Amino acid sequence: MSAHQALTQLVPLAAKELDENKVTPGVLGFLVFAVMAVGVWLLMKSMNRHMGKVDFEEAPEAGAQAPAAAGAEPAPGKSAR
Repeated sequence: MSAHQALTQLVPLAAKELDENKVTPGVLGFLVFAVMAVGVWLLMKSMNRHMGKVDFEEAPEAGAQAPAAAGAEPAPGKSAR
């Protein structure tokens, strides 16, 4: 039996089992999903690396400065309240 004969006999069998109302993503859908997942992973890795480089000091709370600066004169350009 040649390959051509096998294909001509097997294709009608596969076509009968194929439900035209059922749609599946198939291999292409899996590949697109996998590429998107790898892209998100790379973006998260890059974001973590960039966030690790960020170094800043938080501004002190207003309540913590009030007792220390109560006796001091205000800086030039600032009004005393």
